[in-house]
Amino acid sequence: MAAPLTHQNVVVNCYTAQETVELCSRSGVAKANMRLDKMFISSVLAGMLLAFACAASLSTQTAPWYQENAPGLIRMIGAIIFPFGLTMIVVTGADLCTGSFMFTTISVLHGRLSVWKMLRHWAVTFVGNLAGSLFIACLLMGEGGVFDSDPFKTQAINFANKKVVTPMWHQIFLRGIGANWLVCLACFLAFMAREFFSKVAAVWWPTFAFVCLGLDHVVANMFFIPIAIFVGDPSISIGFYIWKSMIPTLIGNIIGGGFFVGAAYWYLYLTGDTKPVPIDGALFGLDGIPIMSSTWEAEEQRRRQSSAGGKSADNMV
Repeated sequence: MAAPLTHQNVVVNCYTAQETVELCSRSGVAKANMRLDKMFISSVLAGMLLAFACAASLSTQTAPWYQENAPGLIRMIGAIIFPFGLTMIVVTGADLCTGSFMFTTISVLHGRLSVWKMLRHWAVTFVGNLAGSLFIACLLMGEGGVFDSDPFKTQAINFANKKVVTPMWHQIFLRGIGANWLVCLACFLAFMAREFFSKVAAVWWPTFAFVCLGLDHVVANMFFIPIAIFVGDPSISIGFYIWKSMIPTLIGNIIGGGFFVGAAYWYLYLTGDTKPVPIDGALFGLDGIPIMSSTWEAEEQRRRQSSAGGKSADNMV
């Protein structure tokens, strides 16, 4: 006798925009309260994964005829390849500092995280991303000789010059705003999705857009510029790279992710209403007390519960 058929209800709809901002807020708290060693290792891995994507995209764009006659087409092909790096980062939960600019900003504005913990997470992930990117650029790709011979060496140098030497400081800054605006939108849309393939699609196209437009992402440039220096680019020194590329791109990325995505969606969906936002029926921590309330009684009750051992944004691990 055949076994009876069983049915299981599966939720396939995505989270709403308000629920997604809530998820980003919770994620920012969790990320910023990780142990420092885990935080650093997670960010090193993120730098490595994105560096692999940068290397693959750079290699794909090594096509001299197309660079001369169809630069937009070959850039588009490289942009189609690149998003696998951010996809791996998102689905494995690794930490990019550029994503933290959105997540932790929302958490701070939501009243769940201190500014100090936000800035600590930014600093640790930035250093970790740099270490991971340099490991891939200088050891695996550099010492491995992947870009040592032409036309790959010439492409690495030309690509870095277009990123650092040719544009003005303010142009790199503005491109940094656009780049992380799109990257953080990719992360935001990935949080909106409930299952794997929707997350992949959500990440892919905003990331494709930022690469196709030639915008500047500080962690991606941690591979593109050092590999050019490693293979002997005479136009770029380490100091020139830091001043002309890393600083303006970093500032632009903070504004693009923290303000145009994080602060904007926090303002739209988490202000003006003190009711907590449940996710699949579950509230966050002490959300039974209105987070946005300014009354003395609510704040005092929150402090009493926290000191009694309840979880809060400051004692989560």
